[in-house]
Amino acid sequence: MRILRRVVLIVVASVGGLALLAAIIVLAVPDAQRYVPGLQATTARYARAAPVTAAEHPSGVGIAVVADPAWIARTAAATGIPPRALAAYAGAAITQDADSTCGMGWNTLAGIGEVESRHGTIFGGALAADGAATPPIFGVTLDGASTAHVPDSDKGAIDGDPTGDRAVGPMQLIPEAWRNWHTDGSADGREDPQNIDDATLAASHYLCRAGGNLSTEAGWRKAVLAYNRSDQYLTDVIRYATLYAEEAAG
Repeated sequence: MRILRRVVLIVVASVGGLALLAAIIVLAVPDAQRYVPGLQATTARYARAAPVTAAEHPSGVGIAVVADPAWIARTAAATGIPPRALAAYAGAAITQDADSTCGMGWNTLAGIGEVESRHGTIFGGALAADGAATPPIFGVTLDGASTAHVPDSDKGAIDGDPTGDRAVGPMQLIPEAWRNWHTDGSADGREDPQNIDDATLAASHYLCRAGGNLSTEAGWRKAVLAYNRSDQYLTDVIRYATLYAEEAAG
């Protein structure tokens, strides 16, 4: 759930570093319509943004059909997020909130999806109507050279590489994370980390477990850093999560 970004996906933040992160804490404000100039910083309230619909996720229904279609169309046009990916992010957030008090926001998932795989479009790929990443997305082997070292844990069954682990799918989950949080978000009877619905709902469960209460800034930051323990990664997700909330608010 990382690595791909560091090696092949370059995101340039306007400002970076620990000093900046300290400034975020001081300057961030609780009103989701106000933003810190230059950085697009976030508190948990930014990360949560506004609810997309009051509906709960019906049992046996894929998350992509949960959110209001009019909201999906309007927000996709405002943010540039592919509608199919946005439907997964919003549906996962609604589903998570129906099942827990985690406080997951659609734009938190969208921020991670942007940094990890450009919403499934990295390398010229796209998301099929059923949510499958086409072609499948694989990160580099995590061999410790230019990445963290993650020894092979699946004999290539999930990531196609028997020599070492790779992050897989649009949310770049490593095999161990997928085995722990695998789920059928698309309700098609299959669990596939290359499917945006399955991957996003699994990521949502992971983030909620890691951060606890994402409606607090501390919980939100803890969750994102558990996904990728990098200050630059946190800054990038903050930037995109806040930008998407701002654009969606019009």
